[in-house]
Amino acid sequence: MGLSTFKGGIHPYEGKELSEDKAIQKLEPKEVLVFPMGQHLGAPAKPVVAKGDQVLVGQRIGEASGFISANICSSVSGVVKAIEPHLTTSGAMSESIIIENDFKYTPVEGLGEKRDYTKLSAEEIRNIVKDAGVVGMGGAGFPTHVKITPKDDNAIDYVIINGAECEPYLTSDYRLMLEETEKMIGGLKVVLSLFPKAKGIIGIEENKPEAIKKCKELVAGESNISVCELKTKYPQGGERMLIYATTGRKINSTMLPADAGCVVNNVDTMISIYMAVCESTPSIRRTLTVTGDAVANTANVQVRTGMSYKEILEAVGGFKVEPEKVISGGPMMGAAMFDIDVPVTKASSALLALTKDEVAKYEPTACIRCGRCVAACPSNLIPQKMAEAAERFDDETFERLDGMECFECGSCTYVCPAKKRLTQAFKQSRQSVAAARRAKAAAK
Repeated sequence: MGLSTFKGGIHPYEGKELSEDKAIQKLEPKEVLVFPMGQHLGAPAKPVVAKGDQVLVGQRIGEASGFISANICSSVSGVVKAIEPHLTTSGAMSESIIIENDFKYTPVEGLGEKRDYTKLSAEEIRNIVKDAGVVGMGGAGFPTHVKITPKDDNAIDYVIINGAECEPYLTSDYRLMLEETEKMIGGLKVVLSLFPKAKGIIGIEENKPEAIKKCKELVAGESNISVCELKTKYPQGGERMLIYATTGRKINSTMLPADAGCVVNNVDTMISIYMAVCESTPSIRRTLTVTGDAVANTANVQVRTGMSYKEILEAVGGFKVEPEKVISGGPMMGAAMFDIDVPVTKASSALLALTKDEVAKYEPTACIRCGRCVAACPSNLIPQKMAEAAERFDDETFERLDGMECFECGSCTYVCPAKKRLTQAFKQSRQSVAAARRAKAAAK
């Protein structure tokens, strides 16, 4: 039997060898930490502290402002220096709480206390995850308490850990699967306890044999948890692709994984659930990869949220040469940065510094109708036709071509011999269509 996978996808240079053998280092921040209120999908949190307030490690400083929102907790103790807009990895300004670190790391009462999840009700577990501000750490930052609260608990058949880490260069999830395996599986057991009929699946790409081996060893005695070996292919870690590869079920942009009987969480998210429920610790740390051929010493680091990317880079040795391109995240779905003095958030995954900006040197030419984009598209779309609609600002045709099913993985752009900036065009069209839908709904 072949490895589980999906139709389409690409095989870009992986770059994993640069950092996959580097054990996770724990780094501590300097004097100032910045906590953006919008570090999750949905409504930004609202500050619940004021300038001059003393705060403790684990204290809530931002409160969820809606159903799709998440709490923000301080990762250090110190004094609130200011509440003001601050630059983030996206290049946008976000209202942020700026805390001056007192280096005492004084915790709130009860931080780190052990808890037995088997003695907690489902409602208690969900409230703990909500209070802890846990969000999806695979990139989207979707509030986890919402994800683990479907309409019908009995309709959930699978709880899936996304251990694919298909994005090139990234290795932090791989290191966590090796170094914090017990916590990851512990988090999976916590989530499984919410769903009476569910089985657990840990999906891992074949290019991570050590992680596959360790996970299989630790779940050998578990009747309701299995490890699914996935073919190494981008974007195998996309939620739709992962669900199809591990269960054979399909979802589209109008559905949630729960509609197909699935709950999917990233490796670090599962560990965060374990930390919140079993060790009374909110989401105040993040594991990320520092890598690329412009970095002096590649590394996997665990840091407190709010710490500056600039400080992290300096701590591991800085740049060995001035990079042409710096990205927050991976090369396929990350965001290019023009300033690295920005804070680590719950959604941070990597700092990638490259000596050459390969994209910048290409000038797009006319489409040659080769069809490579169609073959590569994991959503079975026709990027060539979608691009024509996008270039004409024809949102109606873009929608008719199922353009909203695109999740901007970048596979079509990667294979395009004409070097057309397809993904960027689709992103703009999708935003335009979404805005029109919101306006139409508001008018009713």
